[in-house]
Amino acid sequence: MDFDESPEHADLRAAVGKICAGFGDGYFRRVLDEDGRTDELWHALGEAGFVGVNLPEEHGGGGAGITELAIVVEETAAAGMPLLLLLVSAAISGEVLKEFGTPAQQRRWLPAMASGAEKMVFAITEPDAGSNSHQLRTTARRDGDGWVLSGTKYYISGVDEAANLLVVARTGASDSGQGEMTLFVVPTDADGLHRSRIPVEMRAPEKQYTLSFDDVRVDDDRRIGEVGDGLRIVFRGLNPERIGGAAIETGIARYALAKAARYANERSVWGTPIGAHQGVAHPLAEAAVDVELARLMTAKAAWLHDAGRPAGEAANMAKYSAADAALKALDAAIQTHGGNGMATEYGLAHLWGMARLLKIAPVSREMILNYVASHTLGLPRSY
Repeated sequence: MDFDESPEHADLRAAVGKICAGFGDGYFRRVLDEDGRTDELWHALGEAGFVGVNLPEEHGGGGAGITELAIVVEETAAAGMPLLLLLVSAAISGEVLKEFGTPAQQRRWLPAMASGAEKMVFAITEPDAGSNSHQLRTTARRDGDGWVLSGTKYYISGVDEAANLLVVARTGASDSGQGEMTLFVVPTDADGLHRSRIPVEMRAPEKQYTLSFDDVRVDDDRRIGEVGDGLRIVFRGLNPERIGGAAIETGIARYALAKAARYANERSVWGTPIGAHQGVAHPLAEAAVDVELARLMTAKAAWLHDAGRPAGEAANMAKYSAADAALKALDAAIQTHGGNGMATEYGLAHLWGMARLLKIAPVSREMILNYVASHTLGLPRSY
């Protein structure tokens, strides 16, 4: 068992960090202040081959896996520039197309995704279904040689930035009444597709939307996988999303702890750096321990996924531990700065919303505990 990072991975971290450094520490905050988007950073990462690092080489990707994508995700966040759509476009949509798309579908969509020219976001969440994906109500019915989609999706990230949506829709029901789902790639400018922005308190470049599908027609060549096989396919894509979410959280935590350590070394009271006092040092040290544990579990989950082995348990544990670690690190870093922790110029408090969001999404901590209780411990399911 070897815990040394490979030279290739170390080089990848350094290269991503160099690109981010070129944008400067204030780039992300300026985007937030302008209610803008991180297009410049996304395209720079795409041109370097990092947005599509996990996609097949024959379609312009890096030919690597989720392990490498998680490194890209973590390093951008560690530079203070967390990119939520890396989880959605590269991790979910990219992995689904890579594994379940036909050769023609892969040629159609993956090259632009790999280069960073286009994004494909993911639409599964609905107002009334919650965590019960079997109860999704958005339907897709056959109509000639195509399909017609009707229904509503909720809290869909980055629709304004994407060329396409990967949509989960009900195409039937099992004998027990559970919905049978199918996946479709829907262009974001399709006739009958309407979006409205959801106002949220969290500041992030990626905006949230409610989507209304008013008899949106798509051809059958935009169907991914077999009819009724959508949930099985989706769950293959959700593990990479959770791994990516964990990577964002550990990156945010590293960013916060680096700032806090620097401040605690430089800030002196009564002639002594404040970092010499255990009341300041211990919370930061505890947070550092939690972050390293979360990073190890994230690496394990990515390795399992890339090896084609069951990764659900590790991906859920990584996401759970990383969310707590990030919030603990941010809180300790802000406290270390005192009142300056809330000051814009010190660049900490603006990341709290993103870190807190990823404790809720893409799966809540309560559902992760349900999963661990039933799958790891063999306890009866409560749902």
